[in-house]
Amino acid sequence: MRDYHDFLQEILIDEKTLQTRITELAAEINKDYYDQDLILLCILRGGMVFLVDLMKQLSVPHEVDIMAISSYGRNARESHGNVRLTLDLQLDIRDRNVLLVEDIIDSGNTIAYVLEFLTTRMPKSLRVCSLLDKQERREVVVPIHYRGFTIPDKFVFGYGLDIDEYYRNLPFIGVVDLEKYQAAETEE
Repeated sequence: MRDYHDFLQEILIDEKTLQTRITELAAEINKDYYDQDLILLCILRGGMVFLVDLMKQLSVPHEVDIMAISSYGRNARESHGNVRLTLDLQLDIRDRNVLLVEDIIDSGNTIAYVLEFLTTRMPKSLRVCSLLDKQERREVVVPIHYRGFTIPDKFVFGYGLDIDEYYRNLPFIGVVDLEKYQAAETEE
């Protein structure tokens, strides 16, 4: 796999800005869930980095669980809209406060599916915390209670978000120059 500098168009959100906003989100969550039971539920894999940094800033006691959802076909850059559960959560969320931690909300189809699925398990409350919100691409209205950043309709990577499963480890959110990325793909 090649160096991301070959197709990085721009750094959309730098590391310092990310960490500052995560600290602010954690302060809101600490205030809202003060003296309450809380489960942080992360959707794998993109939300992991955000979840870990968010947890470090939380002072409210919380449990953590994960689930995996797939809405992509062979080309991981295009959602086909068919959402399916690939890993179910382990905790019983009945009568519990659940905060769904997500890396990015795009069309809204995946998060709408997850919210509907989780509602059947009768949590006390169910809220969404998304690091990124791509409102321009929204097809389904979904509630976002804690929003990190609203971003333009650009293909982004880094800080948990991947390009063909790579580059999740980068400490910033970058924008892919798709022409350069696709040209390099054909050369490989």
